[in-house]
Amino acid sequence: MTQIAYDRKEQLRQIESGLMPGEQIIAVYDAIGTGTGFLGLTDRRVIVQDKSFVGKKIAITSIPYSKISAVSVVSNKSLAGGFFSSGAIAVHVGTHTYEVEFRGDEKAHHAHNVILSFISR
Repeated sequence: MTQIAYDRKEQLRQIESGLMPGEQIIAVYDAIGTGTGFLGLTDRRVIVQDKSFVGKKIAITSIPYSKISAVSVVSNKSLAGGFFSSGAIAVHVGTHTYEVEFRGDEKAHHAHNVILSFISR
């Protein structure tokens, strides 16, 4: 069994509880900032916990890789320090963009590369 990368056990358990038969978790990363609680990556989809709904409602959104049109590295500074000098990515699905900021550049790098590998197949 492959090692699952994750930040918080309760977020991992939440993803595990909603898996489809045969679906495998790759990573579950905690998100910082407003709006997003975590981002989960499986071998079939991206799962985003969105806390930006009115009235303290939370949505868990499943995005099949086939619906993702692009994944971006997001930075508020020059990328002169390197392509992954940022800890944030954006996932583009139709007209909606999910922006997720992680606790560390390496997690953003990993999430970006996993998503890119699935959408470029």
